[in-house]
Amino acid sequence: MKTRVLGLTVALTLFALPAGAQAPIDCHQSPEHRQFDFWLGEWEVKDPNGVLQGQNRIEQVQAGCAVAEYWQGAKGGAGQSINYFHPATGLWRQLWHDTGYSIIDIQGGLRDTSMVLEGTIFYLKSKQDSPFRGTWTPLPDGRVRQFFQLQDGNGQWQTWFDGYYSRKSSAN
Repeated sequence: MKTRVLGLTVALTLFALPAGAQAPIDCHQSPEHRQFDFWLGEWEVKDPNGVLQGQNRIEQVQAGCAVAEYWQGAKGGAGQSINYFHPATGLWRQLWHDTGYSIIDIQGGLRDTSMVLEGTIFYLKSKQDSPFRGTWTPLPDGRVRQFFQLQDGNGQWQTWFDGYYSRKSSAN
């Protein structure tokens, strides 16, 4: 009887999976999935002059297979991104959406110690997009620099955002 129950349990489990389903990979053991871990944490973000721009929480989600970002601007506004490594392309991808301002869709990977992602930014109000790139660089003092650039109509890259992430203390 135990064999029949075990066999029925296995059969029901297999039929419950969609066609072609596979067992998940262990993203915690995948070096490629760990490349953006330097950005994980609770952060205060300031511009190069030390002016607070906002707070950001970056955490692993989906069993360590993706990185989620939760931004809250110092002057209002909020946004979220999902970041993931795609094994088929060998690239990281970020999809960002904020409170009615823009959508960012960029991809790329590590260049030396910096994560560099390129693609487009789409402005919701004007319905226009532009080439866009972001660079995240871990700094020796433990901060992370996030540097975003937008390509103007003349093909020149202009600074769009320059932020320095400092870890929030546990007392905050």
